[in-house]
Amino acid sequence: MSNGQWYPPEWPARIRALADGTLAAVTPKRAATVLLLRDGADGGGPEVHMLRRRASMAFAGGAYAYPGGGVDPRDEHPVRWAGPSPEAWADRLGVADPAGAQAIVCAAVRETYEEAGVLLAGPTAGSVVADTTGEDWEADRAALVARELAFADFLDRRGLVLRSDLLGAWARWITPEFEPRRYDTWFFVAALPQGQQTYNASTEADRTVWIRPADAAAGYDRGELLMMPPTIATLRSLEPYGTPVAALDAARHQDLTPVLAQARLEGDEVVLSWPGHEEFTKHVPKTDAPIGGSSA
Repeated sequence: MSNGQWYPPEWPARIRALADGTLAAVTPKRAATVLLLRDGADGGGPEVHMLRRRASMAFAGGAYAYPGGGVDPRDEHPVRWAGPSPEAWADRLGVADPAGAQAIVCAAVRETYEEAGVLLAGPTAGSVVADTTGEDWEADRAALVARELAFADFLDRRGLVLRSDLLGAWARWITPEFEPRRYDTWFFVAALPQGQQTYNASTEADRTVWIRPADAAAGYDRGELLMMPPTIATLRSLEPYGTPVAALDAARHQDLTPVLAQARLEGDEVVLSWPGHEEFTKHVPKTDAPIGGSSA
């Protein structure tokens, strides 16, 4: 591998099985992930918060990613809300129903809190909580992770308003059809709220870092940092912006056309590509590898 592109060895066999009809594509589940940004310490541009998935994880073990996860059906529950309306978010995210758009935004905020300890919510529509540390906060976070507590109930109990205006929609990627567990994932950008600190709250990660997008991309190019195509693509797209505020402003104009990998057979060779992202194209010769399932 000349770079850090994550590529499971079972993919060619799964692609061939999909092509010959012995493997059926599953419907992707909606998900959200957040590129959390902060100003760099020496004025050298913004840093992004990333976590490294544990090597023991069956899916993308050892790969760097952002906080995120699947939509909880309860993310559609009525919630204290500030910022663009769910109707406006539905238009921006390209979904038909405002309730579904609200759920995607709620998932982005909830997962950021669950996995990074950062909460994009406040007592009023113009404020953000300054501190989410302490035993009571941790108990609520654990209850959210265990799905014992709905996010709307968490906000309501604490008298907090979800700040959807602190998010900017950045990209949308859909897991390839040959993967057994698929996600239709919206990527958002957000700035780290003043006073709050990130920490590794995810059981799926063994390390977290704040790193400049260009430095992370350089590590990927050298083969030192393992990443999936959506991760490195979004990192590269952040490089032109000198501050988190600039990135958030640019989010209004980001193209949210879904990116879905395409696979085709050319003789005995599998050709895998992501439209608009030629750097990820792979030509894989025929192998006798069995069909194997990733777990996410």
